[in-house]
This record gives sequence, C-alpha cells and structure tokens, in this order.
Amino acid sequence: MKITGVEIRTVEVPLVSPFRTSFGTEDVREALLLRVVTDEAEGWGECGAGTAPLYSSEYTRAAADVLRGFLVPALSGVADLTPQRVAPALARFKGHRTAKAALETAVLDADLRARGVSFGHALGAVRESVPCGVSVGIVDSIPELLDVVAAYLEAGYLRIKLKIEPGWDVEPVRAVRERFGDIALQVDANTAYRRGDAGHLAGLDPFDLLLIEQPLAEDDLLGHAELARRITTPVCLDESIVSARAAADAIALGACRVVNIKPGRVGGYLEARRIHDVCAAHDVPVWCGGMLETGVGRAANVALAALPGFLLPGDTSASERYYRTDITEPFRLEDGHLAVPTGPGLGVTPIPEVLEAVTVTKEWVPLTTG
Repeated sequence: MKITGVEIRTVEVPLVSPFRTSFGTEDVREALLLRVVTDEAEGWGECGAGTAPLYSSEYTRAAADVLRGFLVPALSGVADLTPQRVAPALARFKGHRTAKAALETAVLDADLRARGVSFGHALGAVRESVPCGVSVGIVDSIPELLDVVAAYLEAGYLRIKLKIEPGWDVEPVRAVRERFGDIALQVDANTAYRRGDAGHLAGLDPFDLLLIEQPLAEDDLLGHAELARRITTPVCLDESIVSARAAADAIALGACRVVNIKPGRVGGYLEARRIHDVCAAHDVPVWCGGMLETGVGRAANVALAALPGFLLPGDTSASERYYRTDITEPFRLEDGHLAVPTGPGLGVTPIPEVLEAVTVTKEWVPLTTG
C-alpha cells in the first residue's frame, strides 16, 4: 500500500452540555481528524488530544504540528506500508502517542477497507454489541447530579461513572448510592489526589464501587500500589498505562486491579490490543475509556470493546450523550448496548456536509512511500 498524502483537519463540534472534570470544563470538542489516501483506499483516524495539555501533555495544535512536520513524512520511506509498520516507523519520535494513534488508525482503516475486513474482525471482536456506561461530569449541586444520573439510567445506560475531585467525592457518591441503590457505579479522579489522601479515599469503600480510576499522578505507580493496600475499592489505572509494558509493570507492583484502555493514550489500537492481552493473561479486567470522540473514534472504540477481556461497560456512550449532530451516522443506544460496526474498516465515514460545517482548518500533506 502506498500513501498519496494525508489530510489533517481540525473540527469544532459543540457538546450538548458542558463536561467538567477535575482538570477543566469543555463546551466544544476540538478534534483532529486524519484522512489517509492510498493507492487502494482512504482511511480515517481521530486524535484523542484535547484543546489544552490538561489530560496529558498533548493538545490538538501540537498534534497537528508533529504530524505535519515529522510523523507523516516518516512514512515516506516505508516500503510496502502496512499498519503494523507504522509504529516502528514513528518510534524514534518521543511521545505524541495520540498523534501516532490517529495516523496508525487511518492507515489501518484504509488497509481494512481495501481488503473488505471490519475493524472488529481485525482486532478479534467476539461480540456483536457492547454494554455501555456513561461518564457524568462534575456539576454544581447534588440535586442536579441526581437529576443527571436519573436521566442516564432512564436512557438505559448500564453503568454510571462519576467524575470526582477533592471537595466533590464522598457526599456525591453517597447521594447517588442512596437514591439509586444497587446500580453499577464507579468514580474517576483524573489524578486529582495525592498519597496523603488515602484515608479520605477510604471513605468511598462503604459504597461498593466497581473501581476508583486514576486517583494519583500518572507517574506514581508506587503510590497507587500503597493506596491499593489501604482501601478496599479496586484501583483502576488510566493515565499511567501508556503501553503493554507499563500495564505489566503496574500489575506486577499491585498498583491496579482493573485497567482502562484508551487507544489514543497508548499509541493506537494495535498497542491497545497488546495491553488487552497482557491484562487477560493476568486475569485483570479491562474496559474502554473515552475522550469525547466523534463517530470516527467511537466506531473504533466500540470495535475494541468487543474483545473478550473487556469485562466492564466502557465509556462508549451513544452519540447523543455528547453531540446533537455527530459527524458520522449516530451511534444509538439499544437496551444499554451499542452495535459493533460490521462494514469494511471502521464501518463509518464522516457525512461530507456535516464535516464541512464543523471544519475549522484543513491541510493536505503529500508524500510518496517507497
């Protein structure tokens, strides 16, 4: 397969409501989309970086710059390009995993479309649909939170995840548990706590949570291992897991009992599958996290979440959870599940007129492969 060029496109898609976490609030999803054009087919990929370097060190403008200046040109010297050869070709460039993931995904999509193979089949999916959870951002009051959770349960979501931070943790969890009883419930701290908060976080133990996600800093595996010994709520790692090796290290240290796999965070879906395999070998359940993806990224996440080791509902919510109008045909919740796309590649493509309406910038980066 030879690449003719890559289109780098920035879109801004309004969210149905502000989404607040411990590191900030988003009203609009600024996303970077890639369209890889080859001599056999076109493929799409979505970069999971945010507008600002808050979740990680990456952000959309930096991702566009590194793709334009380094990552896309690096593929020009790759003979007989395959998706499996993308990561090795980019390995000399440090970091920028979400940008690398977007490029690898677009190449993989093009390859699969050319061969008539679905993303799910290529990754090893074993389900036709996946159970869905929903991530609930921080809101202004507990009554408002209870109304939001009630609406999501009424819509059919099978698991509720509450974003927490110091000052918004035990009492919101208590209120949700008392109001809604034995629902599947978990919390996500996005690194908002420190080792000295272990005693406070133990206050979540009575509420029978599925897990507490990434309570401490991403580079504090030892701190997570210590915390895991002091609380009964299972510790799940997100930001700390950047590769299969990192997952193996975290498991060996006892730093987690569950892993959240976000393909963008780990450099792509091929590495995400390796993390899945490592965790499965150690009987550690995984689930698929989300980064407010449009339909392009959501399609790939749903396919990944259909692998056998994904034992907990992911943040693979329906399109309407975030967008009034998605850039692809919308993903709709049915009995708490989303269907895994079965068409070639991702099984979805952006709707041209919708895509153009939300496009802010686009540029064409030409290249020829060896």
